[in-house]
Amino acid sequence: HILHADFDAFSTSVEQLDNPELRDKPVVVGGRPEDRGVVASASYEARRFGIRSAMPMRTALQRCPQAIRVRPRFERYGEVSRQVMAIFHDFTTLVEPLSLDEAYLDVTDSVIQQKQPGQIGQDLKTRVKAELHLTISVGVATTKSVAKIASDMDKPNGLTIVPPGYERKFLAPLAVNKLWGIGPKTADKLAGEAVHTIGDLSAKSEEWCRIRFGKLGPDMRLLAQGKDNRAVVTG
Repeated sequence: HILHADFDAFSTSVEQLDNPELRDKPVVVGGRPEDRGVVASASYEARRFGIRSAMPMRTALQRCPQAIRVRPRFERYGEVSRQVMAIFHDFTTLVEPLSLDEAYLDVTDSVIQQKQPGQIGQDLKTRVKAELHLTISVGVATTKSVAKIASDMDKPNGLTIVPPGYERKFLAPLAVNKLWGIGPKTADKLAGEAVHTIGDLSAKSEEWCRIRFGKLGPDMRLLAQGKDNRAVVTG
C-alpha cells in the first residue's frame, strides 16, 4: 500500500499562507520577466489564466497582468518541506522524497496493524492541514506509478483511492501522456497510431512497445497495465 503525497501549488500556497493579502489572488513565484525569469509556481487563481510552471514570466504576466509576482524564498520552502517530511515519518519510516513538496510513503505495515490505506491517506491530509495550514493531494494505490497518477486526479486537496486489483481499470481511460515517460512529442506520435489512452497502450504487444520505446518498451507496457514492482526507497 503506497501513498503519493503532493502539495497543492506549493510555493504560492506558502506565500499566500504567510501573507494574507495574497490569498484568493493570482500569484506567481519566479524571476523577473526582464531577466528572462520563469514561473516556478502558480496559484490556482493564476492557473485559470493558463499560467503554468516553467512558463516564461513575461508570458505569464501578459496572460494575467493583475498577477502578483513574488520572488522565491527557498529557505522558507525548505523549512516547510522539513516539517511535512517529519509528519510523513510519523506515519511510516518508508518515505521517499521526490522534491521539496512531494513524496512516496509505503504504509503497508500500518495497514496491517491499524486501518485501511484510504483512511491513512485522509489522516495524513488532516494532519498537514491542522499543523501546517496547507493542503496536500494524496493518491492511494498498490504501486508507485498508479499512486502518483492518482494524486493528480482531484487537485487541489484531493484524495483518490485505487483499490487493489483495479489498477488497470483506473488507468485505461486516461490520456496516454499521464503515464511516466510519455511527453507531448511521444503522445503525438502514438496518436498517429491510434493510441490515445493508457488502455490503448496496455493492449499492445511487448514487441510493439519495444519497437517504439526501445529497451524501455516492455516496462512501459507493464506501467500501462498498472504493474510496477519498484519499492519505496528512503533517502
